[in-house]
Amino acid sequence: MKKFAVVLSGCGVYDGAEIHEAVLTLLAIDKAGASYQCFAPDILQHHVINHVSGKETPEQRNVLVEAARIARGNIKPLSLFRAGDYDALIFPGGFGAAKNLCNWAVKGDNCTVNPDVARAIKAMFEAGKPIGAMCIAPVILAKLFKGTNLTTGTDPSSGHFIETMGNVYTKTNHGEVVIDKARKLFTTPCYMLDATISQIAGGTENIVREMMK
Repeated sequence: MKKFAVVLSGCGVYDGAEIHEAVLTLLAIDKAGASYQCFAPDILQHHVINHVSGKETPEQRNVLVEAARIARGNIKPLSLFRAGDYDALIFPGGFGAAKNLCNWAVKGDNCTVNPDVARAIKAMFEAGKPIGAMCIAPVILAKLFKGTNLTTGTDPSSGHFIETMGNVYTKTNHGEVVIDKARKLFTTPCYMLDATISQIAGGTENIVREMMK
């Protein structure tokens, strides 16, 4: 049975992992006959957003603790990730990917990637194993690689960043997956496009299916 490592960035679209994308990724992996283990960095969130008002609140939350809500408590600190234990690595989106896993949402072209995230991606790449990223998460790959082909749908800001970092930006529609076969990198837009939950399910199923190949 193939084993996926799923990296979450908190819990909630505006400051953590996009919950629909995260849950539907887990479902897609299970339906494909594979298994998964959730991971998250054990760090404080960049900030906390009230998902009713959309405004920042004066509190602190931990990315691992919040992500555990989605994982039903079955989650490990990303520092414990070992590439040899898994066949694939995948990142659901949500602003947490651009605020907690890296700081692209704040720093733009000068962003940095969380060390545990970078280490996990590097280890899987060096092992020749597939890496997937959806929604805004491909900006992480854009920072770590050059000369690769990535997508975030049709978003001009992230698209410009991907190109500025020396990569190719491919515009995509719902459910389309951009594949860099040489590097085994897989990206799909999900909620970077206006989407229904069924369209998100299609996107997660497609990227998992392609990675399974």
